[in-house]
Formats: sequence, C-alpha cells, structure tokens
Amino acid sequence: MKIKALSRSISAQQAPGSDVQRAPRNLAPELHPFERAREYQRALNAVKLERMFAKPFLAQLGSGHVQGVYSLCKNKSLLSSVASGSGDGVVKVWDLTSREESWRTAAHSNIVKGLTFTNDNKLLSCGTDGIKLWDPYNSPSDSVPLSTWQEGGPYTSLSCHRSGNSFAASSGAGCISVWDLDNSTAPQKIQWPYFADTITDVCFNQVETSIIGSTATDRSVILFDLRTNMPVLKTVLKFAANRIVFNPMEAMNMAVASEDHNIYVFDARNFKKAQNIHKGHVAAVMDVEFSPTGEELVSGSYDRTVRIWHRDQGQSRDIYHTKRMQRVFRTAWTMDSKYLLSGSDDGNIRLWRANASERSGVKSTRQRTALEYNQALTERYSHMPEIRRIRRHRHLPKVVKKASEIKREELAAIKRKEENERKHTTKQFEKRVGERDKAILAQEK
Repeated sequence: MKIKALSRSISAQQAPGSDVQRAPRNLAPELHPFERAREYQRALNAVKLERMFAKPFLAQLGSGHVQGVYSLCKNKSLLSSVASGSGDGVVKVWDLTSREESWRTAAHSNIVKGLTFTNDNKLLSCGTDGIKLWDPYNSPSDSVPLSTWQEGGPYTSLSCHRSGNSFAASSGAGCISVWDLDNSTAPQKIQWPYFADTITDVCFNQVETSIIGSTATDRSVILFDLRTNMPVLKTVLKFAANRIVFNPMEAMNMAVASEDHNIYVFDARNFKKAQNIHKGHVAAVMDVEFSPTGEELVSGSYDRTVRIWHRDQGQSRDIYHTKRMQRVFRTAWTMDSKYLLSGSDDGNIRLWRANASERSGVKSTRQRTALEYNQALTERYSHMPEIRRIRRHRHLPKVVKKASEIKREELAAIKRKEENERKHTTKQFEKRVGERDKAILAQEK
C-alpha cells in the first residue's frame, strides 16, 4: 500500500536571511506560567521608551512673520504647500519640504482674517478691505491680485467648496455671501431672518457640500442650505464660539471651539445636546480641526498650548508647547495625518509630529514588527495603573499647571454648591441636566 506523506523543505522552516531552522513552539498556557508577567514588563518598558523618545517639535517655517499668525490653510491637492496670513496683511506660501517661503505678497492693509485654496490651486484671502484672488504658483512675489471683491464687507472668514468652483465668505453685516469664481455675477446671500450680528466663522461641509456652518458673536451656531437658500437651524450656546469645522468622513458631525475652554462635538441630526465635550484647555479655544481620517482633532488655545484629541475621548491624547510659543490662533493637519501646523501670536509657524515618538524614516521589517508588538502590548495593558500613569503624564508649563489646579478647584466648588442646593430645595424633585445638555441655551428653526 502506498502512503503519501506531507513534506516541507528545510528552507520553508527558516527565517528569511537565516540558516537556523525554526523549532516548533508549544503555546499551551500550562507550559508558560509567567507569560503575563513577562508581557506586562515588556509593556512597561515599551511605554517608558515611548515617552523617552517623544520629541514632537520638528521646526519652524523659515523666519515666520513680523506679526502674529491669524490665518492658516493647507492646499488639499499639494501635500507640501501651506499658506499663512499675519496681522500686518502679509500672506506667505510655504514649502514644507524645504521649510522656507516660496511666495509672499502684501495682500491687505491690516489683519488677514481668512485664507483658503481653491480647487485650481489659486489662493483666496480676505480682510476688512475685501476679498482677493491670487495665483501663488504661477506669479512672482508681490504681484497684483487676479480679482477683487469688496461688496458686502468687512469679511471675517472664507471657505471653499470641495469640488465646485465657488466659495463662501462671512461678514460683519451678519450674512454669508457665496460667489462663483467662473461667473462675475452678484453673490448669493443667505442669513438668519432679522439677524444683524457679526458672523465670525464659516465652513463648507466636505461631504454634504450644500451645507454651510457658521458661528456668530451672539453665541449662535447656524446651519445653512444652499439648495433652498435658507437657514436650517440656529442653536445658541452658553458661550461664544470661535471656530466651526465638519468631520471630513461623517457629514453629520461637527466640532465647535468655544470661549469656555471646551470643544463641543455636535451631531446635526440631534442638536439638542453635545455628542462629546473635550475638556483640558485653561483658556479660550481659538481653533480646532479634524484630521483627514476624521478620527482625531487638534486644537490651539489662548493658554499657549496645542492639544490632540481622539474624537471619542474627553481628555487630550497629547499636549504640545514650547517656551517661546505665545497664544495659538491657528492649527492644521497635513493631508497625510502625520504632521501638525500651528500659528501663534509670536509670528512663528511651527511644524509638529502628530505622534510624538514616531519617526518618519524607512523602517526594516524587524523594526516595524517590534513597534507594532510594543503598541499592541501597551494597548492590552493600558488599564494597569502604572502604565496608565506613565502614558498620561506630561510636563506642563508652570502657568498652565497652576491654572488647571485653580480651575479644578473652582469647578469642584460649583458642583458642590449645586448638590447642596439640590438636597435642600425643591430641585431634588427635578430631573438632572447632563453636562452635554447644559451647553445648549436655545434652539430656533
């Protein structure tokens, strides 16, 4: 009788590039009684090494601006190009590869309020003296603008349509003007009925491209629909909002940077309460932006720090700061989600790593496998007290640390007072209001 046996060559049992034959491994738990102890020690070493190699700051771009950076935007079709505007009206385009300026012009007579790139790589800028269109890649520095719009100003913010050739501009007149770059006709104007307050920020939805979000000085967040040329919803918050941005992967989710030191994430389908609240800053949040993957956010604050958040977590994943960095007015992700940009009041634009301990060089297979193994171990044992403490620990500036302690005590005192009132008054029979519901004051439709 013939018997066919399975056979494998010796080379199939060897590691690539090695002559040593692999030995069979028995993974039975009873043969490895100290496996969890060994894994925990490896996880502890991994998280310590991660914090040891955390060096998020890479460089500043060129020599920066003479005055503070109050507007910043990236070109979504070019990975290495960003533009910035300063308080003296100068607009610069930077090359992230060389970290030097590639184009500049004296665009406005005062603060550059808004910047955005169009889909054909033109640059739009706005200020109190109007909106101007530039061609930074095909014209020399200090050239004249291609077009100028001055009707309905002064303008406070700009946002470009994702695929079309139109852009929206918010103004101090309380309305949003939508222009078509191909036609020189009068703009499409939309506003809330009998609304006269200044609209401070405007943003196109990157998925539902006919929806526009805006914030105003009366603490309101307003959604507009270009298809009906009508406002959809107006929500009044407890504090004024400085910035609104939509999730590029989920049309219904948006984030709002508030003056009360928090970032609120809302779902447009249920605007009665916040979906999540990101807490940690100790001063007004001036800017916020979703990463291109939609999984994380970056924020810049008046407390001179940049924080990175996971969209589902309330506490920041990381905090970036330097000794010389002043109040941060603008933050941005690069299109590959690996780097961050921040523009501050000291006139500098800084480049950061999105993951502080990650290195961008080419890695061997062995090195990449080791990093993935360490990351998996750290996640598996992240609930352990020592590992959790090391992962969360950050060295903060003395001013920020002191301010956080004072803020923690004040919030605890307010909560204690509310609980005492609830115990000894008729409020004990009323339904409790959650933290996510308290941010909303009123709604109008």
